[in-house]
Amino acid sequence: MHPLIGITTNRVANPKNPFHTVTLSESYLRAVQAAGGTPVLLPSIAPKETWDVLWERLDGILFTGGDDVDPTRFNGLPHPRVGGIDEPRDDFEIAFLQRAVKEDKPFLCICRGIQVMNVALGGTLYTDIADQREGAEKHDWYPDWPRDQRAHTVKVMANSRLAELMQSDEVGVNSLHHQGIWDLAAGLQLTGTAPDGLIEAVEVPGHRFAIGVQWHPEWLQDDAAMRRLFEALMAAAA
Repeated sequence: MHPLIGITTNRVANPKNPFHTVTLSESYLRAVQAAGGTPVLLPSIAPKETWDVLWERLDGILFTGGDDVDPTRFNGLPHPRVGGIDEPRDDFEIAFLQRAVKEDKPFLCICRGIQVMNVALGGTLYTDIADQREGAEKHDWYPDWPRDQRAHTVKVMANSRLAELMQSDEVGVNSLHHQGIWDLAAGLQLTGTAPDGLIEAVEVPGHRFAIGVQWHPEWLQDDAAMRRLFEALMAAAA
């Protein structure tokens, strides 16, 4: 079995023509393929009347990293570092995330993805961690550091699906974000925190597979624990 995994995509404005460029790091595709899945890119500009067609064909979903979620989605504080707002992408991902929770479709959320997960279920975000969280460590290490360089550890909570997969109560992770979870959505279970207390991992209790991580495991595929995140998604989606 090679479950069909829909992967969300980013859009970048093109100053030379009216069409955006759809982008996605190949690292996501390779991680899905290595775990036994068949990746397919999801266009955020797909007309809403076609969403059901996409939905029915997917065995699972990978919500990827990218630009910021629009702060108006969660009554967030304005900040000059907020950028890359993409209304169609927010619309598409929030709708698919909510439906995945409701209909028990397996999904994994990475970086922006965990933020979408929290917002879609009623939580809020720091629009800039450094300015809004007292005592925060540095979390936005890219481009100063390579994407695969570990920046800090994450404390993994016992009795969680994440703990089963990490097989450890602490893991080293990369850190490439300036936003993060502030108020945790009521339907989510906290499963991982950074040394400064910032939420780094969550899951939906009782769901077939619904995990969100703030780091980028697709860039850490030399680590068996990070590969297990993708393998577990494929197993749930098969």
